[in-house]
Amino acid sequence: MTNYSPAQRRRILVAAIVASSMGFIDGSVISIVTPAIRASLGASLADVQWVSNAYLLTLSSLLLLGGAAGDRFGLRNVFAAGIVLFVIASLASALAGNAAFLIAARAVQGIGAAFMVPGSLAIIAEAYPKDQRGGAIGTWAAASSLTTLLGPVLGGALLTWLGDDSWRWVFAINLPLGALALALLLGMPVQANLARKPLDFFGAALATVTLLLISWAFIDASSWFWAYLGAGLAMLAVFLVWEARATAPMLPLALFADVRFSGAQAVTFLIYFGLSAVLFYLPMVMIAGWRISPAEVAIAMLPFGIALTVLSPPAGKLTDRFGPGPVIATGGLLVMLCFIGLGLTAHLHQVWLGIAPLMTLFGIGMSAIAGPISTAVMGSVEDGETGTASAINNAVARIAGLVAIAAMGGLALAVFKLNAPPEAVAFGIVDDAATPGAIETARVSATDHAFAAICYATAVLAAIGTVLSWTTLQNHRHVASGKA
Repeated sequence: MTNYSPAQRRRILVAAIVASSMGFIDGSVISIVTPAIRASLGASLADVQWVSNAYLLTLSSLLLLGGAAGDRFGLRNVFAAGIVLFVIASLASALAGNAAFLIAARAVQGIGAAFMVPGSLAIIAEAYPKDQRGGAIGTWAAASSLTTLLGPVLGGALLTWLGDDSWRWVFAINLPLGALALALLLGMPVQANLARKPLDFFGAALATVTLLLISWAFIDASSWFWAYLGAGLAMLAVFLVWEARATAPMLPLALFADVRFSGAQAVTFLIYFGLSAVLFYLPMVMIAGWRISPAEVAIAMLPFGIALTVLSPPAGKLTDRFGPGPVIATGGLLVMLCFIGLGLTAHLHQVWLGIAPLMTLFGIGMSAIAGPISTAVMGSVEDGETGTASAINNAVARIAGLVAIAAMGGLALAVFKLNAPPEAVAFGIVDDAATPGAIETARVSATDHAFAAICYATAVLAAIGTVLSWTTLQNHRHVASGKA
């Protein structure tokens, strides 16, 4: 156990909060700034999908490796290295002159995040004794929620007041934040008793190629869709075979033998698929289709984060009483109803009577899922496996977002093309030209149809997740009988 003084613990906590804020701000703002990136860089829909997915691709495929690297080389060292790489990539993103350069910078940013994200909580757990750890993590969670809430509002305000090019400040803000986090880590003790097991670099490479091919199938492949998807699934099979035989696998497949663990991962994928798709495409539809200002869009979506933050603690208490299964099933049902409501009301363009209330419902539903799903995962494994189980669940949520943005973008584009006239501008682009009224009306209607299709598809997946959570996860009877 590494010894930290009280002052060092406070510095570690602030460093973890500041570093996490970089990732949370970038993650929550990217959907708001997507239309501005398209306008500023002349990017296509596929380009901005890759701006998001390049980050998610490297983050999700290297997340487990990043967690293991902390044990192997020291949490402080790996955490600091992740911050440095993240900040360098953020600077490159802010200076990007074209979509290709921005996509490459975002991929590097995801690599940095893969080594920074696992370290933020792990280094807090290392620095604080068990009897103080809960309070420290609670402080970290509260601060993280605050940055996640305020990020889109500030980003939307910048875009509204300063114009499309102000999206660059979303990435540039990471420079002073990263410098502060690194300064706070100076002089911190080096972790003792480091693990010496090898890292699964080959498994990480296979995971990266697998996710790249599957994403490419939905975003860029067109007539080559089945070829890319087939290659991606083949690489997935190779990855699973390797993980089954590797001496130190990054993904211990034995954990999936427990139906509760497998069920929790399936529910996570289905619910977070819908979460990522809706939160990515809704701002694009409102800004480019309905001509709502970015600031107004950000404020209209704010109830989601507020409800999620305020109601997560009560949801945790309900989970302790009834078990995660019923709580998550209730949350999944509310999320499904939200998606159906968004689809049914898309053509009304009601920001304050439609989007804001439905975002509140969305946040209430997710509050019954986000924390309880972690409880379900932790309760399905032995004490010595909780770190790995948590990392797997985190990676599954990221992969769900990666696939959702790619797949639902393809669905939206197909529906848009079926309903829009040939003269209309592409899906998700603000039409600043003097387009005849009939064509513009048809374009907006096609945009609404495209978004409704996303909502209905994700509602079906949320319904499946609801059923799975009720049938595979723990309920009060299992908890009462003492089964974890």
